[in-house]
Amino acid sequence: MEEQKTGFGGEAAVLGESEPKRGGGGAGLKVATLVVAGAALVLSVGSMAMSVFVLLDDRGGTTVVSGSADGYYAGGSLEFEETTIATVAERVSPAVVSILTETQVRSYFGQDRTTSGAGTGMIVSSDGYVLTNGHVVDGADRVAVVTDAGDRYENVEVVGVDPLNDVAYLKIPDASGLATVTLGDSKAVAVGQPVLAIGNALGVYQNSITQGIVSGTGRNITAGDSYGSTENLTDMIQTDAAINPGNSGGPLVNAAGEVVGINTAVSTDAQGLGFAIPISSVKGMLKSIMERAKAERAYLGVNYLTITADVAKEYELPVKRGAYVFNSGGSGAVIKDGPADKAGVRDGDVVLKIGGVEVGVRGSILTLVGEYMAGETVEMVVLRGGEEIRLTVTLGAYPSS
Repeated sequence: MEEQKTGFGGEAAVLGESEPKRGGGGAGLKVATLVVAGAALVLSVGSMAMSVFVLLDDRGGTTVVSGSADGYYAGGSLEFEETTIATVAERVSPAVVSILTETQVRSYFGQDRTTSGAGTGMIVSSDGYVLTNGHVVDGADRVAVVTDAGDRYENVEVVGVDPLNDVAYLKIPDASGLATVTLGDSKAVAVGQPVLAIGNALGVYQNSITQGIVSGTGRNITAGDSYGSTENLTDMIQTDAAINPGNSGGPLVNAAGEVVGINTAVSTDAQGLGFAIPISSVKGMLKSIMERAKAERAYLGVNYLTITADVAKEYELPVKRGAYVFNSGGSGAVIKDGPADKAGVRDGDVVLKIGGVEVGVRGSILTLVGEYMAGETVEMVVLRGGEEIRLTVTLGAYPSS
């Protein structure tokens, strides 16, 4: 399998709110070939050697990932109800669905053909709203959903795609009375806590259950495809729960049966190295879709550098956590006339808190802002010239392309 690799220097840690580029769906592959020829990703962690990763659906196209291993959640003690794996699986599985896609593609010889793909999703409302990964349905002409009970729903609509994250929001038409998952708080995830991964493994083994722990938090990766398109994925939860091609979009569940992440990628040349998008980052857009019928993503309007010990030293910052409002391109890091600009955020500020939550301890700016709807007002705390300043910002809707 041909692999494309991109190296990143120190600027790989710059994570703004620019729109990620996505490639087309590409040619789907037969399920049996997924392990060796799925949609591959490559991951660079600091100065470590590159590792091959797989986006966990069954569509083709080599993809590139680079990222940092800076885990910056503080962790903490969590108390879970005493329950068995079987009890949690029984509770959650009815709301986990297989997602089947069909895409019309044209071959090099000008012939049209239909390719199929498979992934996983989770039902978040009894009337049929479903969460999954964006790459599961990217470019698809038809989407169908199959429940754990075997019920099949055709003509599923993609009602929204997060422009800043690999998340898609679907709607099963005319649905009612469906089983739903319970969304937890990924900000409370602690390294070492037990988790389950549930998904449509290999596109064949529906709602397979695997067990593991949270191995790390706050992982940042940059993913792209063989056509050169890239996207940033931040605050990823690392887990050693076995996840496989076809698991994309499925839930990562804590011991209380709450969804804390969306399974997205796994290493093919390492053992027990998978990644999930933190569930808190999708809540604001989901609420906007369900309550306002608007697929809007809240945004702050800044480019920033996640602060680590090395970043703090390099830029002579007085703190080791937070987000440094910074743009390596030379232009302003605060988007002119954007929400942050109107609130008084300046280049060089260090964002310490958003909504009372510590930035870089419980999530990045992107994740914390993702919990809110566009138009909601939130308090920020920034460090400027050694002084903590409280600002009030009305979050904007991320501009549509």
